[in-house]
Amino acid sequence: MSIKKTVVKTLKPGSYFIIEDEPCKVVSIEKSKPGKHGAAKANITAIGFFTGRKRNVIMPADRMVDVPVIDKRSATIIAVMDDNLSLMDSETYETYDVPKPADEEIASKIELNATVEVWEVMGRKVIVRVKSGE
Repeated sequence: MSIKKTVVKTLKPGSYFIIEDEPCKVVSIEKSKPGKHGAAKANITAIGFFTGRKRNVIMPADRMVDVPVIDKRSATIIAVMDDNLSLMDSETYETYDVPKPADEEIASKIELNATVEVWEVMGRKVIVRVKSGE
């Protein structure tokens, strides 16, 4: 599981960070100015990468947070099973299984020999889009 650290005030909409062991995509972030007795705060709205659950957190803008390292790869679908897809990595030719995507738009484009983009986040592989079909 590859994770790096960053400061909350450097997060922007579209970036990822970890809330309660779930990688989340930042939807919006509002930063307040420091007051007389306190540090600047950040109000962050994010959506869970795996669950799709909306989360809202408020934390000091100078706090360090964990950011997942996302490994983006291209793969070809070599077998379609009930709930899983068997993929072959386009660079290393390694084969592995991933669950079928829950997103109907992506799932409707899945077919044998289609090229897909796979993200490995915190040890889990997920299909994020279908690049092309043969």
